[in-house]
Amino acid sequence: MESPVPFSGILGRDPSQNPDFFNWNKVKIRYCDGASFASHPESEPKNGKSLFFRGQLIWEALMDELLSIGMSNAKQALLSGCSAGGLATLIHCDSFRELLPKDTTVKCLADAGFFLDEKDILGNRTMRSFYNDVVHLQGVSKSLHKDCVARMEPSKCLFPQEIIKNIKTPVFLVNPAYDIWQIQNILIPDASDPHGNWQNCRLSIRSCNSSQIGILQGFRNSLLRALGEFQKIKEGGMFINSCFIHCQTWMAEIWHSAKSPRINNRTIAESVGDWFFNRKAVKQIDCPYPCNPTCYHLDFTRG
Repeated sequence: MESPVPFSGILGRDPSQNPDFFNWNKVKIRYCDGASFASHPESEPKNGKSLFFRGQLIWEALMDELLSIGMSNAKQALLSGCSAGGLATLIHCDSFRELLPKDTTVKCLADAGFFLDEKDILGNRTMRSFYNDVVHLQGVSKSLHKDCVARMEPSKCLFPQEIIKNIKTPVFLVNPAYDIWQIQNILIPDASDPHGNWQNCRLSIRSCNSSQIGILQGFRNSLLRALGEFQKIKEGGMFINSCFIHCQTWMAEIWHSAKSPRINNRTIAESVGDWFFNRKAVKQIDCPYPCNPTCYHLDFTRG
């Protein structure tokens, strides 16, 4: 863990960079169970190997600690996380709501945590296989919604498109339509590109040829289909931009600055603030790449 841990973007204390949340109490939680605070100790190997899967217990202990030092008095609370932390946010959103008084405003924000159950370019279910391994290795099903686990294979219930069907607490989803982590690990994992035809495209969307862009547009369409029911939820919010990036809420320049990505001239910070404080309904969906000139695109082809 780096020291000190930077607090920027949604965690920043400069009102010009974080207009709605700059003066909040903020806690950044680090996790190390590899299953978004959803692993259980019964799944720890009993053969003397020092592998500890206790994410759920760690989550509960952290919440007990935070409640004891003042969180129980909160009038407003926002549970947020990015990537695996975004998935953790979705898994624990309702249990977080239940920890706080009924008159506390509680909402959840998942950034780049909407991982898709999508085939890779060779037609393999690489991500589903990965999730299946995680769920069974770490006993994750105990932390997933009972109705979902009773209805289908538990590993499918770890995908956000299933999780959001059962969340009662208001949720906001920030996700790029061309999430670089998902493109490199779900759509085009290393094993799916043995000849390196996608090598440059995986590193920079500007290096993709027209047929590759067509496949990326198909991935974007899959994301929008997976969000179809969620779009109808009145209390839900979303900011789905057409950027080639992963996490966006913790970077000051991207969260809220003159250079921030915008949809309908609203930054991510403004959109999340509008939603959290009920200033307006927020369902921001960008037009397809390359239409948004405000996008910040990661480029790993540069040395």
